[in-house]
Amino acid sequence: MTASTPPEPTTRELAILKVLWDRGEGSVRQVYESLREDLPIVQNTVQAFLRTMEAKGLVEHRTEGRTFVYRPLFKRDHTSNHLLSGMLDRVFDGAMDQLVESALSLRKPTAEELDRLRALIDDADRGKGTKR
Repeated sequence: MTASTPPEPTTRELAILKVLWDRGEGSVRQVYESLREDLPIVQNTVQAFLRTMEAKGLVEHRTEGRTFVYRPLFKRDHTSNHLLSGMLDRVFDGAMDQLVESALSLRKPTAEELDRLRALIDDADRGKGTKR
């Protein structure tokens, strides 16, 4: 792992990161309140996760009075690209067509998603879709 490579978050850490990506930053309480309806989790557990995530290099905090306010150290697209790249290599041996086929077998894309996919393919054909 290099300074520009995010550590791989666990499923719960990813849920916490999604809250922070959506908010930009958040206190333990704010993260807990965003998660508690969808996850069986208590505030102390969120606090423990955030401490572990900080030790792993996923988040950092600043202090506001007695409150720690956390923010992610990597952007959502950077982390998702890293995770997807690892899955592409580990699960599909780098075969993008197999990854897409597998994704399409899970559910039918909406018309809007198909339009975006067609645009991405067109961009890739023109050499624009090679950002890394």
